[in-house]
Amino acid sequence: MSAGRSDLADRLRRLRGPNNEGVLALILLVLIIGMSIANPVFFTLPTAFSIMRSAIVPLIFALGVLLVIISGGIDVSFAAIAVFAAYTTVRVYGSGAIDLGLIGAFVMALVIGALLGAINGFLIARFRLPTLIVTLGTQGIFKGVLLTYVGSRYIADLPDAMSWVSTTNLIEVTTDTGRAYLHVMVVPAIALTLLLAWVLRRTMFGRSIYAIGGDAEAARRAGIRVVRTQVWLYVIVGMMASIGGMIYMIMGRSASPQELVGGELDIIAAVVLGGASIFGGRGSVLGTVLGVFLVQVINNSLILAGVPSAWQRAAVGVLLLVGVGIQAVTARGSGRAALVHDAQEVTA
Repeated sequence: MSAGRSDLADRLRRLRGPNNEGVLALILLVLIIGMSIANPVFFTLPTAFSIMRSAIVPLIFALGVLLVIISGGIDVSFAAIAVFAAYTTVRVYGSGAIDLGLIGAFVMALVIGALLGAINGFLIARFRLPTLIVTLGTQGIFKGVLLTYVGSRYIADLPDAMSWVSTTNLIEVTTDTGRAYLHVMVVPAIALTLLLAWVLRRTMFGRSIYAIGGDAEAARRAGIRVVRTQVWLYVIVGMMASIGGMIYMIMGRSASPQELVGGELDIIAAVVLGGASIFGGRGSVLGTVLGVFLVQVINNSLILAGVPSAWQRAAVGVLLLVGVGIQAVTARGSGRAALVHDAQEVTA
């Protein structure tokens, strides 16, 4: 009997996943079924594609935030980096000073994002400053420099190098409930997701990020170059933010320096809901993907229900508190279990 219970417990733990991905997937499935029963329009291909399109940019941002949270930090400057890199690229291309095509535009944005990310990484790693304070400060600096020296006007028409892809769809389907289309920019989002999953699971760099988040001093003693790893981490996060910013402006078919900044809460909430520990050392790409889709499904459900946007922000705030609360309770329970185990070993 005890062996059967043990096998069942092992199966449940495997289904739950190391970061509660199974639980999150179940919640997402129940929510989708519930909304489909309440509103049949929800369970249609146009709605599904709409949720996927709306998740492209948040997913890219969330993957970058995941790296920072695993390393034991919090980044709130990614949106400012995204709009700085993308808007600057659009302004330069729009002025006619340079035109290297779509690939060249992304390369330019990547370089800008890498430089801005390197500033974060240098300040945090070299001087061991709190990540939240540093990124709050650089967020304001990047936004101020952008508005003062790059530009503050709304650009309604993108340069030719970017405008042609803004109307390109990967899939277009006409259904009884309307036209369903999936933007081609879903491809780089999927590619980044798979690449980051491989980096975290299969490379020394990925293992180093987990080690630093678990205990930076222990990682240093184990031979990991903590400062260099952290600097490269923020460079990569800056580059990912720049990709997200470019895709946002391409899909929106316009460019404005006033956008993106202010939506950081949704991204951080999605990552925390996905099982990434705010204390560092834990998190997964699968959990982050599920967290992003959970937030998008909830927002879409509230829109279909006619809930005001202010309450949508409140719902995301509640989700963030729930995610952090679950982590705190889990950590407390794990600590008690460890103490009991140690006591049993001593008495034995």
